Amino acid sequence: MQPSDLKNLTIAIVGAGYAGAAAAKALSLLGATVDVYEQASAVREVGAGIGLRPSTMDRFRQWGVFDAIAGVSSPSDYFEILTAGSDPIAKEEWPEIATYGEKTHLIHRCDFIEALLGVLPEGMVHLGHKLESVEDEGDRARLTFANGRSVTADLVVGADGIKSVVRAQLFGDNQPVFSGEHAYRAVISVDDAHGLAVDDNLRMYIGRGTKVYFLPLRHRDQVSFDVTALCPDPTWAPKVTKDDLLGTVEGFDPRIVDITRNLDMDAVNCRAVYDIDPVDTWHSDSVVLVGDAAHSMLHHQGQGANSAILDAGALADSLREAGSVKEALARYQATRKPVTDELQRISRQGWTEDEINDVFPGQKPTSQQPASEQPASEQPASEQPQD
Repeated sequence: MQPSDLKNLTIAIVGAGYAGAAAAKALSLLGATVDVYEQASAVREVGAGIGLRPSTMDRFRQWGVFDAIAGVSSPSDYFEILTAGSDPIAKEEWPEIATYGEKTHLIHRCDFIEALLGVLPEGMVHLGHKLESVEDEGDRARLTFANGRSVTADLVVGADGIKSVVRAQLFGDNQPVFSGEHAYRAVISVDDAHGLAVDDNLRMYIGRGTKVYFLPLRHRDQVSFDVTALCPDPTWAPKVTKDDLLGTVEGFDPRIVDITRNLDMDAVNCRAVYDIDPVDTWHSDSVVLVGDAAHSMLHHQGQGANSAILDAGALADSLREAGSVKEALARYQATRKPVTDELQRISRQGWTEDEINDVFPGQKPTSQQPASEQPASEQPASEQPQD
């Protein structure tokens, strides 16, 4: 599109999580008028640490926000996979380092979203706007919010997460699918890591039915500690005791057991893990999906947040290169959907058949079990802790 067309473009983004904030930054750099509408009265991010891949950091450099992200993260060279008892299985350099000349950066979710929102112009993000309906009017779209406000825009970007209202009303009611596992996440001090925080590299310890992710956040003097375990309980936010958690790490390295034993359970984020089946179509003429709204995936590949950032970049590129909004949205989907479909597929391959059968005897693979009705999350609708 011509620079003059982009400058006259009005864009409304639903959701102020990773995908929404990244899309706002990328699209505002085109010269478009961008507004972000978030249902929460304050943007709060819970959970723990994630890794931002070299391709994601390259996007941040293109957008001029690399330093803001790098300032609250730690560069990492490699990841390591070990047995439950800490015997090495594999040690690999992060993919893409040679391609982009950047390292993977380990960051706390809270720091990440604050850094992204911090580079947006004041007044761009509108809190307290819970979306009730979206109407595609062809060359424009209309949003109606629970507070009574209604807005129209040339382009609406649905960045409203795994329970996306935009997706449900326009592109198919893909309900969250229970993976058959729970994730228990906490952030601990390096001093409480029992000597395991020796560098800035991710380590994953694998036991039968349980994986422990140990992600240093040394710029914070902290460690992100994530225990993911097979469990048949689909409750969105399950109640878990210290004994439950200790049971999942039984037989692991004594240092991991000690870390678990010393956790403050009030500070542990406990979630059943969900994704969605691939969405057939991501866009209409004037509405498009990004991030978890388009392709929520399990966290085993660590690609949820990264995919959201790359979506934002690809959408901005498509608008710049195409002749119209409609053409741009088709180009964006053609670029990104094959990639995220494959990541969704791979991310579901987290467990062996024997492990699944131990927990779900006689049942189909857990990724095929649809979610039951769950209470609405207290987090912003735009992000669930799935990465």
